[in-house]
Amino acid sequence: MFRSRIAWRGLAAATVAALALTACGGNGDSADGDVPEGDGVLTIGTILPQTGTLAFLGPPEFAGVDLAIKHINEAGGVLDKDVVIKHKDSGDTNTDIANQSADALISEGADVIIGAASSAVSFNIMAKLNDAEIIQISPANTSPAFTTDPKAEYYYRTAPSDVIQGRVLADEIIADGHSSVAILALQDSYGTGLADEVAKNIEGAGGEVVLKEVYDPQAAEFTAEVSKVAASDADALVLITFEEFTTLAPQLAEGGQGPDELGWYMVDGNLSNYGDDLPEGLLEGVKGSKPAVETGQDFEDQLLAVDPNLTDFTYSAESYDATVIAALAAIAAGSDHPNAIKAELVNVTKGGEKCTDFAACKALLDEGKDIDYDGFSGPIEWTEEGDISVGSIGIYEYGTDNTYELVGFREGQV
Repeated sequence: MFRSRIAWRGLAAATVAALALTACGGNGDSADGDVPEGDGVLTIGTILPQTGTLAFLGPPEFAGVDLAIKHINEAGGVLDKDVVIKHKDSGDTNTDIANQSADALISEGADVIIGAASSAVSFNIMAKLNDAEIIQISPANTSPAFTTDPKAEYYYRTAPSDVIQGRVLADEIIADGHSSVAILALQDSYGTGLADEVAKNIEGAGGEVVLKEVYDPQAAEFTAEVSKVAASDADALVLITFEEFTTLAPQLAEGGQGPDELGWYMVDGNLSNYGDDLPEGLLEGVKGSKPAVETGQDFEDQLLAVDPNLTDFTYSAESYDATVIAALAAIAAGSDHPNAIKAELVNVTKGGEKCTDFAACKALLDEGKDIDYDGFSGPIEWTEEGDISVGSIGIYEYGTDNTYELVGFREGQV
């Protein structure tokens, strides 16, 4: 089924209207059989962090994309040609790298762009990609604001919205016996959005949010924030940060607000293995959450074959699935044109015959069947707004070596 917000690139407005009125389901064909034609080669670009505050997320995301491209091309590619991949850096919001990367990929004829990792970075480039009518699929954006943003016409994501993570983390905090919660959140769309969701669910479960402080992540020190946490008399602290966590955490401990004094809870933006980067044992017992599923050792081994230096697999499955879905949608549409692909993106994730790898799904499409792709990151099941409807959140706990281990998975719905 065509999404109501489709507009064909390069066609006159009257033609757009006609197509929108006559569109129907079935492998991207409109009622009169017209499908926008591409150049015959599916070109996928990435705008993912090689530098910046989320650079630690880059390696597993790039590996996920590269593994998907390997599997796609080994299975015959898309439209009988290999998929072309072009990697670019996203940087962070302190630089203009992402906009430069977007400009480059637009000029290089990208049909689909995987990225960015940061919600704030995606907001910076989304309007540009929307205007260019290029599909954007983020493997890591979680801000709830994307769901209703008017410039999200070509935007999708394989990571669950923070509507889900906020609910799961709040439930964990309450279940651990905390009732008075302070929240420190960095000042960007990700930080404030997740803070709002955690606060709403804490209060909905009968707890009290005694402090919700938004701070400047570029600050050299956080004395004021530490003082506000101390004055709040909270028994739990939610830390929604990026890499500035390595500065903030020791200052909180030195100010009497460490994990020994109140429960700390971390999120996907700072959940990393810190080892010697923090004082030994500082994070012992600290819990955190991030979107995650049980991918299995085989998937991790395949990722390590792509990048032997991987030490973390965060958002690798979501990056893999974003790439595979784009390729399957192009096959279903019979075209690599972004608008043709866009017409099939939601369709290939739900409602058809279940399949769990590219080769099997491609075989079904070649037989003219409708498919429902379930990937390494879960069932996907995209809504019309490009959100996954059911998300899995991992709960983790740190040991004395400042590295984390899985406690278990929690599922939530938007």
